[in-house]
Amino acid sequence: MSAVPSLRHLLLLRPRLRFIALSTSSSPFLSYAPSHHFSPSSLRVLSSSSSPTLTQEEADEAVGKGSSLIDVNPPRGTRDFPPDDMRLRNWLFQNFREVSRILSFEEVDFPVLELEALFIRKAGEEITQQLYNFEDKGGRRVVLRPEITPSLARLVIKQGKSVSLPLKWFTIGQCWRYERMTRGRRREHYQWNMDIFGVSKVRGEAELIQAIVLLFERLGINSSDVGIRVSSRKVLQAVLQMYAIPDNLFTQVCVIVDKLGKITREEIEKELLSLGVSIQAVNGIIEVLSLKSLSKLEEVLGSEEEAVSELKKLFSLAESYGYADWICFDASVVRGLAYYTGIVFEAFDREGKLRAICGGGRYDRLLSTFGSEDIPACGFGFGDAVIVELLKDKGLLPDLAHRVDDIVFPLDEVLDGTASRIASSLRKKGRSVDLVEDKRLKWVFKHAERIGASRLILVGNSEWERGAVRVKNLSTREEFEVKIDELV
Repeated sequence: MSAVPSLRHLLLLRPRLRFIALSTSSSPFLSYAPSHHFSPSSLRVLSSSSSPTLTQEEADEAVGKGSSLIDVNPPRGTRDFPPDDMRLRNWLFQNFREVSRILSFEEVDFPVLELEALFIRKAGEEITQQLYNFEDKGGRRVVLRPEITPSLARLVIKQGKSVSLPLKWFTIGQCWRYERMTRGRRREHYQWNMDIFGVSKVRGEAELIQAIVLLFERLGINSSDVGIRVSSRKVLQAVLQMYAIPDNLFTQVCVIVDKLGKITREEIEKELLSLGVSIQAVNGIIEVLSLKSLSKLEEVLGSEEEAVSELKKLFSLAESYGYADWICFDASVVRGLAYYTGIVFEAFDREGKLRAICGGGRYDRLLSTFGSEDIPACGFGFGDAVIVELLKDKGLLPDLAHRVDDIVFPLDEVLDGTASRIASSLRKKGRSVDLVEDKRLKWVFKHAERIGASRLILVGNSEWERGAVRVKNLSTREEFEVKIDELV
């Protein structure tokens, strides 16, 4: 059946509303108006994408008859997941979960709807301008979460001393940001987060980076395709101290320099100067953040600087883990979120076609921003959109065609009940079974090929009289008779 009856049924549940098309173009704007004359039988569907659209004449005629026109596309920047896309999403999520399991992380989850205050920070962060926020019916300011780490922090505070440290938690959740869309960037996406609470040493970051590398390797991506840039917020702190820049400007400076490579140097300089940073300090900041060598950074800051010693330790651990060829030092990585306090990192495609694939770092002072006692912590977020684009580019998307074990097909209507019992018995044994009726045998064979069925079980009168069915192995083309009670 088509989708129209189901839409008609849904609209019948709200008969006092009807959709009025304000435009008859391929992407209509819709408004709502009360109606006592809605006729569900007149429902038509208007699509602005691949689905057929009404002609101008058809639209005018439909409107004249009081018909309802709806845009079947989801809101801009969001996605539907038909079966093919859903299989890909499930496959990716299974890999997220398996890597998390391998590293002994436990899964948690949180509501998509959170209190707005959890995400409003005085940091000038871009994310605070991208919130899907509103007032609910109880007068509370709420938001569709734009990221997951604050929700995680809230749960850690809520759990309190009922959990023992360290905590190694992961989640796969949907996030919402009203932002400009580019390739791999949507207004909603799913994000895999892994976070560690209670580990103060660089070992935490080393574990997280291994998780990212393991995920890439499982997907068929290697270090010639993707790299992971590493730096530390403490590098920028040290530079600001060199130029006697007040600590209260640190967060704003981070937000600005995070745009390096995204906007021109002149624009970066202008924004820093507007904060009151001297031109000498601006040049010094940009010079240090342009370094791509850890040894060069050590020459500038000295070997005793905490940022340098921590980064050297991380690169040493990378050798031990076996992923040193994946990571590189890049002082320009600071990450745009205000709560990072130490090592930061982000994965990138080496061809430079896509935005950052994932990113994270250390955030030891996040909990105190919510009024709780701080716990050393680090974590990362890994979105689902960019990695899929990369897999497409590399030809690494898996074959995830729909597969079933058996098709059961009664050759006579009087055998429908028998076919139902056979299908039910096989399903109870764990086999996936498609029960087909009211079709021609030629259609059934084509359907079996289309869905990759392993067997076709034909329920015919003569076989049934002998207490058997005819089974066709669709891979070998062998055909044989099997007793009902022996069918497995």
